[in-house]
Amino acid sequence: MKENKEITALLNLIDDPDEDVYNTVSDKIISFGKDIIPNLENLWESISNEDTQERIELLIHRLHFRDLTDEFVAWKDGEADLLTGAIIVAKYHYPDLQPTVIHQEIEKLRRNIWLELNSYLTPMERVNVLNSIFYNYYKQKGVEISYETPDTFLINKTLESRKGNSISNGIIYLVLCELLDIPIKAINIPRQFIMGYFNNQYELLNPTGHNSEKINFYIDPLTGQMYSHKDIENYFKRLSVPPVNSYFRPMNNKRIIQFLLEEMSKCFDNSNNHYKMEELLSLANMIDA
Repeated sequence: MKENKEITALLNLIDDPDEDVYNTVSDKIISFGKDIIPNLENLWESISNEDTQERIELLIHRLHFRDLTDEFVAWKDGEADLLTGAIIVAKYHYPDLQPTVIHQEIEKLRRNIWLELNSYLTPMERVNVLNSIFYNYYKQKGVEISYETPDTFLINKTLESRKGNSISNGIIYLVLCELLDIPIKAINIPRQFIMGYFNNQYELLNPTGHNSEKINFYIDPLTGQMYSHKDIENYFKRLSVPPVNSYFRPMNNKRIIQFLLEEMSKCFDNSNNHYKMEELLSLANMIDA
């Protein structure tokens, strides 16, 4: 905990009713970085005024968000692997999150699936093995997307509760596929987060073919259910939307995390938390997917 006269004076001004004074004080506090968080937490515990406590909570959030933004920029400008991106998004709500726990859970899943795989399995058999471990043995459940429950978007809570929506379940599924060298990718079907099993051989022989022709079948990350091309055609007919080529293009990791941020931001479309919506969208807008 940092201690000096300037910090003490600034902390004493947090409850100043003059907004201009408070804005100046808060900006100065933020400039000290996250090392000042213990001072703020100590002050929060020593007062009973709820308005001042809210100001302190917001300052702590701003400090965490500044660090998170730096981490996010480094991620998008680096390798942009999917698991790390999902962990950074989870840190928005859980800044003290320990990534080691998540990596251990993913590795446990990967190993259990790997032990059941072999090179003689067909694509559907490989997916059946993955589904059997993930949804039956591990008992991962799927829930419909609800903007009332932001935790269902976050990889740490999805692994902890073994319950996630199509995006968070899908991210875990895709991470496992990448680790196991299974050619499953998320695709850009309207109003869905769904995955396709890509035929890499077809990709090599027909690089200019329609993207849907490169997909053997489709997988719903809520349950692992597999869908045929006919099922997807019928879905597009119900939507009265033409199945254009771009809908079947694999989403890269940046676009998946961007989509996660965009969807999660909708959880905070209210007056009390609108700043969270703006912050999450600001992160999404940083990505050139």
